[in-house]
Amino acid sequence: MTEDLKTVILETLAEVAPEIDTSAVDPKIELREQFDLDSMDMLNFVIGLHGRLGIDIPEADYPQLDTLEGAIRYLQRQSPAT
Repeated sequence: MTEDLKTVILETLAEVAPEIDTSAVDPKIELREQFDLDSMDMLNFVIGLHGRLGIDIPEADYPQLDTLEGAIRYLQRQSPAT
């Protein structure tokens, strides 16, 4: 499940910012910092995750998606399959 979530997260990130080399994502560094993403990019990232996974992500939880590791942990907890 973790690899599947990682793939979905990286694919969604690539849709939002196609210039990103998703193979170079450091899982512990904030995505905004690594790739100079702005607030609209992050909003589109969250919307993309919701669309692909069907998981509601309240605005208060957005900070939990700041890193690849954080996003995987958060989505694992929210996934109905876990």
